[in-house]
Amino acid sequence: MAGRSGAQQSPKKSRSGGSASRPLPLTAYLQKILTARVYDVAHETPLEPARSLSKRLGNQVLLKREDSQPVFSFKLRGAYNKMAHLSPEQLQRGVICASAGNHAQGVALGAKRLGCRAMIVMPVTTPRVKVDAVRSLGGEVVLHGESYSDAYLHALELEREHGLTFVHPFDDPDVIAGQGTIAMEILRQHQGPLDAVFVAIGGGGLIAGVAAYIKSVRPEIQVIGVQTEDSDAMVRSVKAGKRVQLSDVGLFSDGTAVKMVGEETYRLARELVDDFVVVDTDAVCAAIKDVFEDTRSILEPAGALGVAAIKQYVETHKLKGRTFVAITCGANMNFDRLRFVAERAEVGEEREALFAVTIPEERGSFKRFCELIGPRSVTEFNYRISDARLAHVFVGISTSSRGESEKIARNFERHGFPTIDLTHDELAKQHVRHMVGGRTELAHDERLYHFVFPERPGALMRFLSSMHPEWNISLFHYRNQGADYGRILVGIQVPRQDKKAFREFLDTLAYPCEDETDNPVYRLFLR
Repeated sequence: MAGRSGAQQSPKKSRSGGSASRPLPLTAYLQKILTARVYDVAHETPLEPARSLSKRLGNQVLLKREDSQPVFSFKLRGAYNKMAHLSPEQLQRGVICASAGNHAQGVALGAKRLGCRAMIVMPVTTPRVKVDAVRSLGGEVVLHGESYSDAYLHALELEREHGLTFVHPFDDPDVIAGQGTIAMEILRQHQGPLDAVFVAIGGGGLIAGVAAYIKSVRPEIQVIGVQTEDSDAMVRSVKAGKRVQLSDVGLFSDGTAVKMVGEETYRLARELVDDFVVVDTDAVCAAIKDVFEDTRSILEPAGALGVAAIKQYVETHKLKGRTFVAITCGANMNFDRLRFVAERAEVGEEREALFAVTIPEERGSFKRFCELIGPRSVTEFNYRISDARLAHVFVGISTSSRGESEKIARNFERHGFPTIDLTHDELAKQHVRHMVGGRTELAHDERLYHFVFPERPGALMRFLSSMHPEWNISLFHYRNQGADYGRILVGIQVPRQDKKAFREFLDTLAYPCEDETDNPVYRLFLR
């Protein structure tokens, strides 16, 4: 969606509230950016090539590493620039801000550097790593509300109550100018052709500053904004021709979870930004993995939006040989969130396809289905016997290209296995994959074993081929965890008279295993 109109002209629309009585022209923003005071606390971050990603996309991708700042985010630039322009009297009284975390750390660090008090209002949903970081810098943390907008309103009350000066995270010319120094560095660091800079948008301070500088100096370079599909206030606002307030925002990318963008940032984005890209959660998870593979650094979701957008933009427009910059704007990631990111990254890249497959509940059908999968790696397999005639299995399979899941599903169907493609089904990805199972009266003579085997192609087929044809698999759970060894939980129906033969089977298989038949968890939930 194009968003640029008369990029080089000063908008006529007046602005109420904020730090300026009327809109600043581009020349004023250029002057503010060139004279911004950011380097007392920030440093010039590197512009690094993402070599593996560039090779895969057929375009040069450069990463502006704002995640390497002292507070692991670009936000300290704008925060400090604003605070450095306050009067001695204002600094003596202290400052206050509302933030989901990164701006908070910037204000706290700036206040520490300037020797003033800093009260920080943060949503209760803010990752603990960000809360702890603010406190470690001397900030007084107040947790309030579910989103930035809720915290903002509470901060305004505290501002009046305590006589503090509010440092806005995005809707302030000095803050915008501080963020604009990133664009100044990019153009100084990269002298060759540059097609576009991709910028994550929360409230809009970063893209407003970046666009103001680039359109003043190199207007031919595109500035492309990026939002998540569940926090797209700027995209909706530009499309509507006025600021739109979202009733709710997604919290996965907490650094961009803003219900309403700023008045000044909206004005600048509407006038200067060339295009917008909206990405989903899976694409962001895949982008976090892409950056890790190239840099061994782990971005927070907001920090990976630009990379996710470049991948989507290249695919949509079928581009080759271009040069793009993604601003990796933050790395304040909660460690516990990595479990979710790793789970969804493969689906986001469409390196994994998910299916619900129905197979006949008869001897050999399970093995026949696995043979049909062929050389592809099985990433997940969940099954519990529940019907005497039909078996429903949840299976994940590695893929090599987008759209491959449809071909795999058709192939299963052709061979008599009714299949539902769940690759884009949120319920399946979020919940159902972890819930396949339960008690059943059909699992008589069931023995439950936990096997460990080398994670290599063919290991699963070796296991199935070694089994006695009369033993039925009544439960199967496997998930590839990316380790050298895989773990499978298997329920096998073994008649009492086959006890000796089953022991010989285990010895022949030579996989480490443990009998879990008497495990109390199994008895409570599965037996």
